[in-house]
Amino acid sequence: MAVRIAANSVQFFLDQECVKTHLRVPKGHRQTDWSDYPPDKAAFFERNPRWCRQRASELGPEVATAVTALLANHALHNLRQSQGLIRLADKYGAERLNAACARANAFGDPSYRTVSNILAQGLDAQPALFTVTTSLASAFLRGVNGLFNHKEEKNAQA
Repeated sequence: MAVRIAANSVQFFLDQECVKTHLRVPKGHRQTDWSDYPPDKAAFFERNPRWCRQRASELGPEVATAVTALLANHALHNLRQSQGLIRLADKYGAERLNAACARANAFGDPSYRTVSNILAQGLDAQPALFTVTTSLASAFLRGVNGLFNHKEEKNAQA
């Protein structure tokens, strides 16, 4: 393999035959030609958060809700998880995936692992047992002193 660097291009030679030419980019920048990658690898890198949201909305509203929740915080960190969740439609179908995401969303955990387990165990056909509510927080707003003082008052009255 030989490389020839010119003012505006970089050429790669194999056995004295030019196999690839890239235009030069400013120092510190990168340029990727996705046609150099195998199709499955190139597709993986082109599946960005925008693609995930678009594809999820095509699969169903619950899938879209799950993917949106995953990508809401640290989109790049959860990108693989979102891609995996969408890929579950290839194995289980869009309808089952949407039902599994509905169940996972009801439990407040739309992660890939949760949805995958729901599908593997066939729980997507069952209705959600309950929905997560946040009304429990108001019971603890008194603080620790209010909780203990309440107990002491009951003991004093007895």
